[in-house]
Amino acid sequence: MVSPHGSEREIGRLSKLDLLQGTLDLMVLKTLAAMGTMHGYGIARRIEQVSGNQVLLNQGTIYASLVRLEQRGWIDASWGLSGNNRKAKFYAITKTGRRQLAEDARYWERLTGVMDRVLAMDADDVPGGSGEPA
Repeated sequence: MVSPHGSEREIGRLSKLDLLQGTLDLMVLKTLAAMGTMHGYGIARRIEQVSGNQVLLNQGTIYASLVRLEQRGWIDASWGLSGNNRKAKFYAITKTGRRQLAEDARYWERLTGVMDRVLAMDADDVPGGSGEPA
């Protein structure tokens, strides 16, 4: 069976959420704001846990986000020892990062409100009532 999105093989890949540009950065900022200083592996596992495993992050994906956020000054990084006594880089959100988090959260709240309205639309909501041009 072929779905509107492609082959059966592709359906398995689509069952997990494909992240839109910028959403992972927002998730990382929110995780650090809520949980405090964490290392990259811990951030990734927390996002996976909170998403109900709908978002699965590989090491390359999470670290690309962390580098980007550090370069923008939204997080700080420092070396320390992890819970199992291994050297690890720990990340913390900065004041600038908190401001960016608030701005991005407002944007996503507005966007999800718009998407809710668009997805709830039916033929009775448009002039002419049948989806046909009025």
